[in-house]
Amino acid sequence: MNTYIILLKGINVGGHKKVPMADLRDLLSKSGFENVQTYIQSGNVVLESSEKANAIENKIHKAILAQFGFEVLVMAKTRQDLQRIFDNSPFSEDKKKASYFLMLHQTPKDDLVKTASKKVYEADEYQIIDDCLYLFCEKGMGKSKFNVNYFERTLNTFATARNYNTMVKLLSLSADSANT
Repeated sequence: MNTYIILLKGINVGGHKKVPMADLRDLLSKSGFENVQTYIQSGNVVLESSEKANAIENKIHKAILAQFGFEVLVMAKTRQDLQRIFDNSPFSEDKKKASYFLMLHQTPKDDLVKTASKKVYEADEYQIIDDCLYLFCEKGMGKSKFNVNYFERTLNTFATARNYNTMVKLLSLSADSANT
């Protein structure tokens, strides 16, 4: 059994794509996953499975579509993947604590990263390293002009963002799960 962190994109945002966490835990348990835990309402799941990441993503995608009637993009990362992403942040510790981790479903090709990296946003810093775009918004995310859709199109993959505190909590929950 491997411990996975499942990141669902765009659920329970602004009243759209509502997925109650208790229902999601029940659905995933009934789908054969073990030790299913959720964290806050924004689509963070820790679970155990012997399946590979792609199979888990497909299985969860189909289960949510069948149960709730809408499509959700699903990203499965191992605990090791999440730890690597967290540790690879290029920012100082102060900036890291105020930054966002836009995890990419696939590692983009170098030429796409080069093209995407030309985009400049005033008061925002970002760097693309492997399968994560690290973002620090000096004035806060709410006042940023940063455009996730641009990067998804340019990098030819989808992204889902988590802040520092959520990353720390997911690493903690997945460590607990791995030790049981």
